[in-house]
Amino acid sequence: MKVRPTGVIPPMTTPFRENGEIDTQLVAPQVEWMIAAGAHGVAAGGSTGEGHTLDHEEYRDLVAATVEAVKGRIPVIAGIIVDSTRDAIRRGKLVRDMNVAALQVTPVHYLFKPHEDAMVAHFRAMADETGMPIIIYNVVPWSYLSPALLTRIMTEVPLVVGVKQSAGDLKLFADLMMMAPDKLIYSAVDALMYPSYTLGAHGSIAAILTAAPHASVELWNAVKAGDHPRALELHKKLLTLWNAIIADNLPACTRYAQTLQGLQKTWPRAPMPEASLTQAAAIRKALEGLGVLPGGQRFQAAE
Repeated sequence: MKVRPTGVIPPMTTPFRENGEIDTQLVAPQVEWMIAAGAHGVAAGGSTGEGHTLDHEEYRDLVAATVEAVKGRIPVIAGIIVDSTRDAIRRGKLVRDMNVAALQVTPVHYLFKPHEDAMVAHFRAMADETGMPIIIYNVVPWSYLSPALLTRIMTEVPLVVGVKQSAGDLKLFADLMMMAPDKLIYSAVDALMYPSYTLGAHGSIAAILTAAPHASVELWNAVKAGDHPRALELHKKLLTLWNAIIADNLPACTRYAQTLQGLQKTWPRAPMPEASLTQAAAIRKALEGLGVLPGGQRFQAAE
């Protein structure tokens, strides 16, 4: 890899207009907000960005807009959420000539799960055809990869450089950290960032970072500085926010949290609904607890 991305890497929301079209001009303000918060990288086209809804042209344009806005200041990771090896390769080739640090790729997520040899072959073909570093986004419940299989893939396919480990089982996360100590292991265990960092996570790529980047960076820094009382305090406040946004419309709730902090309003892509009134009230209260709302916040909101 040209760079080994570590630290807090928020997966950005995709700025959809109310009619469902992407407003690429709103990518740059979100990038600037993340960088101002201290983010160590950004991801585009992931699940928080509703990447599964993007066609090839939209995907290419979104990643290009993100890379252009970043201007080489922090690494950019491009998410790929598709159901075939062919499509995954096509999307990887669309962005491989951009300044992208790595591809973040989910296992295929249709109903029928490929067996282990097929899963290895899927990532090997992606690596061979794109020539790009790959981070496995281990998130699909019915296609969830064990630490043993993840380690096998990373061993047999050197361009698979790491894993973004999701779900709430810290035992699996700890096992993976021990079994693949030389690889990049990112936490997507949104409710448990603090213990993930203390276990040695190389960073995080998760929706909670996108909803509250300032506090998320402060949590990372607190753990690195050994300030565990402050880290625990931030963990509790971020957990309150996570409990407010975790739902089937998580991307919509995440973008609502961003809007409250100063980013221009955007919409989820249909049929995903916007945050409900109940969700909105809980999100606002949690952000007030973090002290990040305009008009008395501790952190600088986007303009």
